[in-house]
Amino acid sequence: MQNRVPRQSGGHLLDLPATAIAGAIRRGEARAEDVVGESLRRARAIQDDLNAFTLICEQRALAAARRADEAVRAGLPTGALHGVPFAAKDMTPTAGDLTTLGSWSTGEGVPERTALCIRRLELEGAILIGKTTTPEFAYSSFTNSPRWGMTRNPHDRTCTSGGSSGGSAVAVATGVVPLAEGSDMGGSVRIPAAFCGVVGLKPSLGRIPMTILPSVFDNISHFGPLARTVGDAIAFMAATAGPSDEDIQSLPLVFDTQRARSGNLAGRRFALSIDLGFYAVEPAVESGIRAAVRAMEEAGARIDEVPLVWTRAVADQWFDLWCVFMSAYFGKSLDDHRERMDPAVVSMMERGHAMDATSYKRVELLRTAMWQDMRKLFETYDALLCPTCAITAPPVGATDDDFVGTLPDGRYNGLDMTCPFNLVPQCPALSLPVPSMGSLPVGLQIVGKRFADEDVLAMALGAERAMAPQQ
Repeated sequence: MQNRVPRQSGGHLLDLPATAIAGAIRRGEARAEDVVGESLRRARAIQDDLNAFTLICEQRALAAARRADEAVRAGLPTGALHGVPFAAKDMTPTAGDLTTLGSWSTGEGVPERTALCIRRLELEGAILIGKTTTPEFAYSSFTNSPRWGMTRNPHDRTCTSGGSSGGSAVAVATGVVPLAEGSDMGGSVRIPAAFCGVVGLKPSLGRIPMTILPSVFDNISHFGPLARTVGDAIAFMAATAGPSDEDIQSLPLVFDTQRARSGNLAGRRFALSIDLGFYAVEPAVESGIRAAVRAMEEAGARIDEVPLVWTRAVADQWFDLWCVFMSAYFGKSLDDHRERMDPAVVSMMERGHAMDATSYKRVELLRTAMWQDMRKLFETYDALLCPTCAITAPPVGATDDDFVGTLPDGRYNGLDMTCPFNLVPQCPALSLPVPSMGSLPVGLQIVGKRFADEDVLAMALGAERAMAPQQ
């Protein structure tokens, strides 16, 4: 369509999977400097139109690429992502780079230390080429901040990229990088993944140490990959997952790459819920999900449609937690910067400040009931399937407040179907692009048993293969 920004490709090494890029560089068949140079070229090419980046680290990235090439020539040890370009979200500190959290309140802050997640990627040889846009304090499903403006969808620039990891999703969807870092507190990896047509994973709580918040006891926050393919998401997890004393909640689990890459759907049993019991789901989304289900069944999966009795209280009480999160961690910004902040952020912080402790604690009762439902479901099924979002990408001018109503038929007019699974954060949840009847992407959400990230990735890999066009 006229407003579509095509993915930039053309047979370049950069268009291969991340591990294939690294392998070619390690074998001396290609130069990291050429791959990173192409990544930077693509980043500049999309920036004016889509606004995916707050910072493009050109000189530093090229210097890192030259060092990567020198290491190959010298026969030095190299990592699994040697020379692979990647992007990181403006929420995530990277030493020496302006890191604003999408807000004027952070000034010109340049952190001295890089977040552990990013350090682990770099230890495997990945090269940071830029920082990506996010709404202020990553609060929204729309990437639009008072400091950096609006990020647009590459499939239709009149639509949103989603949020809050919208810039990272656009960088992946346009071929700038094979993988990018995002963070997910209510769908902030999976929503933009679904809207932009890429893979997005919210890992189980603690699989990747969360080290960028004021508290290490928060229990809805996750780092996760946005990637072109499930295989690239696996490569991200292999590099970043694992325990660290920097996060007391990090799990003493070693990521099993072989298990994640098994990818066989035969014998797998899935529960399917189109609406989670209460969402109004756009017909184009439902048709895409059902097409994916048919392909998975043809590949040997058994899929049963099951009823869930959840209500919009799930979304509403997650929002209560989200408002308290905002007020507790970033609310001090109101004192000096209220006038330059997104009014929706201000409203959320004020709501969070007003919530009493007993009401906050009672949200755990809903979370417990949800887990009991999930626990019983997992006695029979390997995973739950549902849409990632109830709609395809809405216009850039819309807001989260446009998607909180109850329709005449009693259905919830919600945007995402992701926040329920931040209330049961030990369950990994992945958004996978599926066949779409329209011009905008649709995401299938695969929600797995607690801490079974490798199994969710393996099931997603099998589904990705099942839906691949036949040659």
